[in-house]
Amino acid sequence: MSKIYTVIAAGGLGTRLQNFRGSNTTKMLLEINGESMISKQLKQLVSWNLDEFIVITNPIYDNLIRDDLKEKMENTNIKFVIQDEQLGVAHALLQAENLVPEDAKILYILGDNFFEFNPLLNLDVKNIKSSIFLKEVENPQEFGVVQLENGKVKSIEEKPSKPKSKFIAVGLYLFDGKCFEYIKTIRKSERGEYEITSLIEKYLLNKNLDYSFINGWWVDAGTPEAIEVIEDLI
Repeated sequence: MSKIYTVIAAGGLGTRLQNFRGSNTTKMLLEINGESMISKQLKQLVSWNLDEFIVITNPIYDNLIRDDLKEKMENTNIKFVIQDEQLGVAHALLQAENLVPEDAKILYILGDNFFEFNPLLNLDVKNIKSSIFLKEVENPQEFGVVQLENGKVKSIEEKPSKPKSKFIAVGLYLFDGKCFEYIKTIRKSERGEYEITSLIEKYLLNKNLDYSFINGWWVDAGTPEAIEVIEDLI
């Protein structure tokens, strides 16, 4: 199997969770059953037999996240990179370019996503250029919406007002090293960000995009309601 480097997007400011339970810091340090969100996620990823981690932080909370993980994950191989400007999820991934070997695969995960089961099981990682992980939801307009046709991805659209399906790409992506080259060619979206969906479209255009469905529950813990849900699950 190709060596997998796991990149965690932990640089968002988490405005929807500011002041939640009196917190005035990043959502990555919000406590979930007594542990920070970022350390909870890392422990889940370690349980998937992943062992190389790159955490993308921001200038405001970098030291706090480093200190938290050095204390709680001291025996885990973690490198840190700062995303100086909040220019989107794809831009955050680009910050890891110099820390990933050219022949490695990149598992990119948003720092507030949690899963019941390991989505990589039974996935042919070595022979996949890229893969997205899908879930059927009732509120697809809040996510990247994926349209399938004849067993293949036909399109992906970021937070459309009129979704073409109920299938969404969860905050977990598998890429080869080509992703960094692709990111450098995409343009900012209307909201001024380099979108992860734009990167995925590059793989789609080159017919190198696979997908698989998530089994079990998945939680995007980006809201107070979702925090309460995840606390009941893990």
